[in-house]
Amino acid sequence: MQHWLIPYAPTIWAMGAIGGLLLVQLLVLDLTALRARHRPGTPIDPDHSNFLFRAARAHANTNESIAGFILLAFFCVLSAAPAGWVNALSWVYVLARISHMLCYYVGVHLLRSLSFAVGLTALFGMLVVGVLAYSA
Repeated sequence: MQHWLIPYAPTIWAMGAIGGLLLVQLLVLDLTALRARHRPGTPIDPDHSNFLFRAARAHANTNESIAGFILLAFFCVLSAAPAGWVNALSWVYVLARISHMLCYYVGVHLLRSLSFAVGLTALFGMLVVGVLAYSA
């Protein structure tokens, strides 16, 4: 690892963890679709009582936010933002996404929304520390 990246090693691990989470969600979704004999390319009925729908939404929601996380992580690292903040916020995002996924899978709506808000707040925090570091 490059010397200047060492302080951000936890963030790099968080990037790997979120990639792994996305892969797990894809596998759960694909296996669920196979088990339900869902025909590829056809829409999934928007029914929150259907695990296939919840698995698809959990995967799609992670997919929607992962680009922002990766871009903000790179922005923070390249801006030399305080590593402690970047690392902590990165792992808050990852843990919030894991919680969001699990809550979506089991159908706990309020905690799912709270997990989403925590992850979004972590992303905004990364933006703020990156901008402050870049502006300094």
